[in-house]
Amino acid sequence: MISIFYRQGADINVSQHETDFAKIGKNEVLWIDLLSPTGDEKRATEAFLGTEIQSRATAEEIESSSRFSENEKAIFANTNFLSPADDEMTIDPVSFTLVGDCLTTLREIPLRSFTSLQRRIQARPAQFESGWTIFLFIMDQRVDLDADIIELMSKDTSQFSKRINQKEDINEDFLLDINQLQENAMFVRENIVDKQRLITNLLKSGRTPDKYDAKLNVLLQDIGSLINHTNFTFERLEYLQDTVLGLINLDQNSIMKTFTFISLLLMPATLVASFYGMNVKLPLDSWRWAWVVLLAVMAGIVFCAWWIFHRKKML
Repeated sequence: MISIFYRQGADINVSQHETDFAKIGKNEVLWIDLLSPTGDEKRATEAFLGTEIQSRATAEEIESSSRFSENEKAIFANTNFLSPADDEMTIDPVSFTLVGDCLTTLREIPLRSFTSLQRRIQARPAQFESGWTIFLFIMDQRVDLDADIIELMSKDTSQFSKRINQKEDINEDFLLDINQLQENAMFVRENIVDKQRLITNLLKSGRTPDKYDAKLNVLLQDIGSLINHTNFTFERLEYLQDTVLGLINLDQNSIMKTFTFISLLLMPATLVASFYGMNVKLPLDSWRWAWVVLLAVMAGIVFCAWWIFHRKKML
């Protein structure tokens, strides 16, 4: 699917047919959005721009250090858009190509931020003077969405902390939930750092119009604050994980302590019972009420052992 946003007077119109490129001037096109494009749509776009567009496979194989490139005609940028899915994060790569003042985006799945942007462009065309303003709006909106994801992770972290303080469901499953949230925090941080690198490269590029430097610097500041917030959340999760492990160890030690104490209490009584279980002549073995005396002796031994442990605060 292709969507061509081009300026016509004071309005911005949209076309969804690649054949309309022949009717539109290059200076009029602001944004070409390719959503799972067909071969004809992609080839027509490349012919209109005069440069190749990176495929999804190429974008996914690019190393993080090489996700920004430029030549004499265009700027190529690749980044990932994160979306929460149950307890995990889905990664959706998006490729940006900037040729002059025209922006081209290539993606494989619908994204809510792109859909809302398309409606806004047609509702308020005066806000979007070129493909650069559309690109900056996309990045600004993406940073806001990443901030929302980080806020959700912070709320989940606070809920985990509350459950630990109230000692609710402190078990292995709870520890796995914390680990999954840590994985999500790492994904988010990597994604934000990727955008930070992208914006920094745009600022260094000689092809970026100077009038957009201020906006790019503001985006960098916002991204920096998100990175700090993500680092804090990750460190907090590590602290909670250590706390949960400590609580689990304490519970296990308490159980072992109880078993050990019971064994120690029964050892003297077991020793007395072992003596009178032998087939030899022992005191009181011919007396009718000897078993009562022996039970009393064993109970006394158990009580004395318990009293000694209690007095020394070993219980």
